Amino acid sequence: MAKLNKCSFCGRSENEVKILIYGLNGYICENCVEQAARIVKETKAKASKDTQLKNLPKPQEIKAYLDKYVIGQDDAKMALSVAVYNHYKRLNYRGETDDVELEKSNIIMVGSTGTGKTLLAKTIAKMLLVPFAIVDATVLTEAGYVGEDVESLLARLLQAADGDVKLAEKGIVFIDEIDKIARKGDNPSITRDVSGEGVQQGLLKLLEGSLVNVPPQGGRKHPEQQFIQVDTRNILFICGGAFDGIEKRIAQRLNTHVVGFDASRNVAKIDKSNMMQYIAPMDLKSFGLIPEIIGRLPVLTHLEPLDRKALRSILTEPKNSIVRQYIKMFEIDGVKLTFEEGVLDYVVDKAIEFKLGARGLRSLIEVIMMKPMFEVPSTNVKEYEVTLDFARQQVENANMAVLKESTEDK
Repeated sequence: MAKLNKCSFCGRSENEVKILIYGLNGYICENCVEQAARIVKETKAKASKDTQLKNLPKPQEIKAYLDKYVIGQDDAKMALSVAVYNHYKRLNYRGETDDVELEKSNIIMVGSTGTGKTLLAKTIAKMLLVPFAIVDATVLTEAGYVGEDVESLLARLLQAADGDVKLAEKGIVFIDEIDKIARKGDNPSITRDVSGEGVQQGLLKLLEGSLVNVPPQGGRKHPEQQFIQVDTRNILFICGGAFDGIEKRIAQRLNTHVVGFDASRNVAKIDKSNMMQYIAPMDLKSFGLIPEIIGRLPVLTHLEPLDRKALRSILTEPKNSIVRQYIKMFEIDGVKLTFEEGVLDYVVDKAIEFKLGARGLRSLIEVIMMKPMFEVPSTNVKEYEVTLDFARQQVENANMAVLKESTEDK
């Protein structure tokens, strides 16, 4: 009986495997090839992430990348770029003998809905080869109540780091809807505010840096569960929130400070159309954030409300602009999509009228394009133009109240 060749790694014979690859002094089966490829891929990915931590782009380079995807918001982009760069510069610095201890600068972005807070975070995530997690503060509740513990947001970061704790401890967490955990009243003892001040107190230890027991799958902790210990001292936290109604608090504060001989001149200097640019930590406190949380978010920046020009640019200019995406989708079907002059201006006007922000632009375009996207792939047309009359008809037929509600829920 002829001797069967065997895999030099796992020992299985050629009858037990589908493929046996011959080498100079041995053999390898397809299963061992796949396993080896997986090991090489994981090792390269980890090495790439470690290298990226040491070769981060400079703040101006980070902002230039953000400019490709996000229109305007230069102040917020600058703050984000500097925060990310300083965070990793601090991690790579090894000054154990120095008497200067570098502390991280967590950041909070304030801006009305649809101005680009989440988009900025996602774009940073796309650029950086570091673990990055976006979490929603609205699901968090005080320990012992229905919802998720604050520690569960680190579980998302662990997942982004493929379970590598050391790598996760150098990551970034974006906490969205931070304004939704604001204290509901000045006296917290009136009612049990399980998703407000209690959650803020729980976030304190994460923001300032400490060893935290994290449930591997997220959600609610229970006594019999196995935990993973994560050190949050080197995790950068970026928070974002709409803080709806905070403009009134800013206006009240500015009015109280405008006193004296120079009062009328100071009032004239205030731009009432954009009160958010005057935001200060004391406004966050009056809104319901506790002073301890504000102190651990030292970098405060705002996002400008989007005017007509900015909304028009958002439709066509970014690399992932809405119009470019639809043109590409039709192009895949072999159809050249064009928009009649005035259609995009009409979309912008409707977004401003219904106060939908940038997020509403996509919803409006979706309403207009639904019928063509349904019908055109089944036809033999090579070109399709969206006319202004057609756009008006589609928007007027849509339930705009439902449209507005859907964009606010996103």
